Amino acid sequence: MKAIARIFLANAIPGAEFGAFVAWKARQCLTFILIACAFAAHAQTPTPEMAPMSPELEVRLKKLETELRCLVCQNQTLAESPAGLAGDLRREIRLLADQNKSNEEIKEHLRARYGDFVLYRPPVDGKTWLLWFGPFFLLIGGAILLWIMNRRRNAMMQTVAPVDADALQRANAILKDE
Repeated sequence: MKAIARIFLANAIPGAEFGAFVAWKARQCLTFILIACAFAAHAQTPTPEMAPMSPELEVRLKKLETELRCLVCQNQTLAESPAGLAGDLRREIRLLADQNKSNEEIKEHLRARYGDFVLYRPPVDGKTWLLWFGPFFLLIGGAILLWIMNRRRNAMMQTVAPVDADALQRANAILKDE
């Protein structure tokens, strides 16, 4: 079996013997692993701490974070969310606030980057019309459907002929005989 492998490798790579081919592959794999580890170690560096902020800025940012939605948790504000992405968004908001941007400018920046979903109360426009008014239309549609069903039931009750007393007595007599 080894003889077949040597012949195959010698023919596949001119001038190469089996041992040289294996050593070359091992060096290539080791080099790749070392480079990957170097990049991984660089990617794992912690984010530097930010300077402490003034109490006014902290209150402003907390209020702003309650108006923005966490993109991961979906039902939590940025202020409530423990997700890593929420921390990154809070850091980004802090950097924008440090650049003297207003709350509306910060919201518009995040909206342009992440869409209307990032806003906890999206604006009423063509894209969010169904989101805002859809539940009311469903409620009105359900009420109309209930009214139609009730009306049909009443119409069916009126079309049933009343039972006369003689037919009722005959039915009771038949039931008593059984």
